Amino acid sequence: MNPLLATAEELLERGHDVVALGTAEGLEVDLVARAGLDLNVVTRAPFPRRPNRDAVAFPWRFRSAVRGALRAIDAFGADAVVGFGGYASTPAYVAARRRSLPIVVHEGNARPGMANTWGAKRADAVAVTFASTPLPDAIHTGLPLRRAITDLAQRLQDPAEGAQLRAQARAHWGWPEDTPTLLVTGGSTGALRLNLATAAAIETLTGHGVHVIHLTGRGKASEAERARADLTAAAQSAYVVREYLHDMETAFAGADAVVCRAGAGMVCEVSALGIPAVYVPLAFGNGEQALNAHDAVEAGAALMIDDADLTATSLELSAERLVLDRRAQEQARQAASGVGIVDGAQRLATVIEGVLR
Repeated sequence: MNPLLATAEELLERGHDVVALGTAEGLEVDLVARAGLDLNVVTRAPFPRRPNRDAVAFPWRFRSAVRGALRAIDAFGADAVVGFGGYASTPAYVAARRRSLPIVVHEGNARPGMANTWGAKRADAVAVTFASTPLPDAIHTGLPLRRAITDLAQRLQDPAEGAQLRAQARAHWGWPEDTPTLLVTGGSTGALRLNLATAAAIETLTGHGVHVIHLTGRGKASEAERARADLTAAAQSAYVVREYLHDMETAFAGADAVVCRAGAGMVCEVSALGIPAVYVPLAFGNGEQALNAHDAVEAGAALMIDDADLTATSLELSAERLVLDRRAQEQARQAASGVGIVDGAQRLATVIEGVLR
């Protein structure tokens, strides 16, 4: 949803009208409304992967979703359809073809999903987040990022302002401006293995002078809180445990390095901000998280730990290399500037405008 909303914001600023298409069950119900956009709801029609009730119902659900997309296109008077993958995209692509409208596909992951693989073969333009994404004739735009991230990235590029922002972010936690700071996050839902490894490593990390901001995910702070309670008072002051932060920009601004999963959004935000990272790709799915982090790791902007190899020791050694070794940290920051794309929303909006001419 974030790439969709970032692109919509850019298109609106360029004088275009935008409406969104989605399902009633997705995050879009809340996020699209918050962004001030109209949401047209279509039937959720996941493609069946095995013979079951969903497989029997799929043809009806998909036809219903296409009809809903056609109604939205006609009511809005759409000139183009832009898809970001997910349940609403394939019906939208089918509806666009029926109305002879141009289609733009944006694929967020290094390994494309079913909807965009199908749509890319029929699209007028295909854009990708990662240059290595195997879609035909794709344009490398990067990921459209939230405006707050692009603004922060631009401010951090100025050495003086960047130093001031880092000092202010650390002062928010009561730490000196030169504090070695590590951010650990599993996203809003958290990552149990990251939480357990961080809790097990925290005594060593704080003992070596590393200050840690640990975002555990909602309802998942218990292990971290127990580990914090066992620390000395001095070490406790160096370990901040929160389930969630609404102000992620402050956490990013103060971080010398980030330990996190490797979803496309996280990889692209961290790279655009020029922050060294330790990625622990989620082991489930089709392996796209490891591929998402590949370019950053190859460039030297990040390290990678396989989920099966994540331990307190592996986390500690990797994180300390990027937080305490200033030379390694600076090399990683420079490498991140080469792979991070800040203006993905502007690039994608230009691609969209190109199919309208």
